[in-house]
Amino acid sequence: MDTRFDGIAEFVAVTRLGSFTAVAAELGVTKSAVGRAVSRLEDRLGSKLLHRTTRRLTLTPAGEAWLEHCLAALDELDRGESALLLARDAPGGEVRIDLPTAFGRLHIMPVLLKIAERYPALNLKVSFTDRRVDLIGENIDLSVRIGNLEDSTDLLARQIGVQHMVIVGAAGYLARRGVPRSWADLTAHDCIVGRRQGNRIAWLMKQPDGSTSRQAVPVKHELQDFETVLMAVKAGHGLTQLPSWMVQDDVRLGALKIVLDGLSGGDLPINVLWPRTKTLPAKVRVTIDGLVQWALGLSSAVA
Repeated sequence: MDTRFDGIAEFVAVTRLGSFTAVAAELGVTKSAVGRAVSRLEDRLGSKLLHRTTRRLTLTPAGEAWLEHCLAALDELDRGESALLLARDAPGGEVRIDLPTAFGRLHIMPVLLKIAERYPALNLKVSFTDRRVDLIGENIDLSVRIGNLEDSTDLLARQIGVQHMVIVGAAGYLARRGVPRSWADLTAHDCIVGRRQGNRIAWLMKQPDGSTSRQAVPVKHELQDFETVLMAVKAGHGLTQLPSWMVQDDVRLGALKIVLDGLSGGDLPINVLWPRTKTLPAKVRVTIDGLVQWALGLSSAVA
């Protein structure tokens, strides 16, 4: 066990108050306990720090030199404690955040930039990945993830939305090829699919009992990037299944139309996650609060 700090508090207090009795009263211990603590310190250092007489205590030359180092160390500890308290109570410093690629760029980054504008002392460090990151192992303050979460005693989560999958096509494409009314109708259509982690992404279909199953579709184009999939669909090359948060603006403007509405499945929660800590730093707290407030302010759940 490291005993380098044993006796230092008693020694510094004795030099400040001038007697073992006064130190004992301040620290709530016995006079003899104070004396033993200082004696153990002297034995460990191999130097006498105090001259003791019946009338007073005075520092030896070694004691004067040691006191200077002790005061410098205590001052540094005080500065460190103040910095920690400031980090806990005042939003500032680096916030390490990991976001899903497309959703993070389109929806979360604008919110983070508004939070950073509100708290100028924040420094954002944002990465974009679609894998499950290890927040603790990779030293990440918080992340946003789409999907069902595994049970964890090390993480906390707050749901900020729901992702719902829809099937869409451009108005011009649907005028040429017709509007599908059932999954069977897709055999007569060009379907554009994405890939994730090397695997082709199947479309998700709702079953009569409310469950969701994967549905194979005839593939015309297979594209790695979802934003490129969206580009191809808007250009009239076929139908695709994408999250509604990705296509909602184009649907509202009429560039895309939803088909097979009610048959497309795959609702998934959108959560913000952060490591469980006894005291949440202010920089993380205001970032989480900002994301939650953004989600609550939406006219409907993020989908």
